[in-house]
Formats: sequence, structure tokens, C-alpha cells
Amino acid sequence: MNHLSYKRIGKGYPLVLVHGYLGGQDMWKFQEDLKDNFELIMPSLAGYGESSKMTAPSTIRENALQVFELLDYLKIDTFNLLGHSMGGMIVQEMAALFPDRVNKLICFGTGSIGVLPSRFETIGESRAKIIEFGLEQTRKNIAKTWFMDHLKGDGYKLCLDEGSKATTQAALASLDAWDCWDGRAQLDQIKSPTLILWAKNDRSYDWSQQEILNKGISNSFIKIIEGCAHNSHMEKPSLINQSINDFLI
Repeated sequence: MNHLSYKRIGKGYPLVLVHGYLGGQDMWKFQEDLKDNFELIMPSLAGYGESSKMTAPSTIRENALQVFELLDYLKIDTFNLLGHSMGGMIVQEMAALFPDRVNKLICFGTGSIGVLPSRFETIGESRAKIIEFGLEQTRKNIAKTWFMDHLKGDGYKLCLDEGSKATTQAALASLDAWDCWDGRAQLDQIKSPTLILWAKNDRSYDWSQQEILNKGISNSFIKIIEGCAHNSHMEKPSLINQSINDFLI
């Protein structure tokens, strides 16, 4: 396979959804209702999900180019674009590289500083835990921080199921990619109307990162989600889906 694995459902103008760390195409299970209004393209990044046999890149740009290669293969020229967490870094890179191809952009639970200054733990700490304790245990602990209460609902189990497909190589390569990425200097190259979606209790990306995105992307605005953590699209999917629809339609 020379391109990323993907799930494609629905009819309408394309909406490309790029998942985050330790994810995959099924992380968007609760967003599949959007298929009534859009053609949903949900890739699994290299080393994750159904693309787990591919070697993961160690830069954000290489990840972005692989998504473009998939879209070229699918003959999708222009599209709406949504990225969550690490996927949000990737979609910023995509929108800056080829602004004419991105109709509207959603930066969801993300930021433009790869080292994640206020994350629940440093990148170095996550890397050390993967090496010392293994990916399975580290994945469980990280995913707990993505929810207000990981025991409520089906989101945490979905994260574990999808995360179990990830390779250790991908998990470490992604951390390297964050470590060497800073998207602040290219935010002014993003020309698409942009929605910045952020949950107030996000422990991965803090408010200062949202302000940087808002100031750097000229045609952008912020919507704050109350009562949710990093994976608000699993905690309050109806609210998130409505926010997506309202912005894109």
C-alpha cells in the first residue's frame, strides 16, 4: 500500500478529518452522522489504525504530505479540513502549504507549538514511559487525561481499541515530530476561514495556544466548549457535530 488507509462515507462536499496521537480513522465514530451533509474522508496516519504497517514519519510536514498524497489518489482537489490534537498540527501545515486547496479549516483541540508547553506531562516524560513501561500501559494512562471522567460513555474504550493498533515506532516518531515542530511563523499563510474549537478543561493544549492561533490566522474565531476535556468530540458529540455543521454549511 503506497497511500494511507482511509474510511470514506457520505455525500456532499468533502470534509477531511485528521485524527490525533494514538488514534486512527475510527476515532471519528461519533462524527459519522456528519455524512448526511458531507463526504467524509477519514485517513489513518502512518503507523496508526489501518495504516499501522506503514512506517510513521518523524515530522509534521511529512505527515501532511502523506494526507495530500491520499487526497490526490482520491482525486479530491479542494475540501474542508478538520484536525484534532496532533492532527490539528498536521492540518495547519496542510493549510499553510497549499492554502488554495483548503476551503474551510477547523483547528480542534490543538495548537501551533509542538512541545505543548502546558501539557499534562512533557514529551520527554511520555517518551520515557513508552520505553520503560511499554506502549499499552502508557496509552491507557494518556487516554485517561483526554476525558473529564474516562469511565463515562464509550469514548475511553474507543481510544483504547483504536490505540491498540498503533505501533511503538509511530508513538515515538510522533513525539519526535512534535518536538521539532513550531507552526507559529506560518500561521499568516493560512487563508481559509478557520474555526478554533477548544474545550475549557483540555489538559493537552492550553488557552494561550488558542490565542496564538486566533491572532496568527487572520480569518479565525474561537469557540469554547464547556464541561469537556481534550476529546470533547466523544464526550459531547452532538454539540461538536452541530458546531462543525454550523461553521461549514
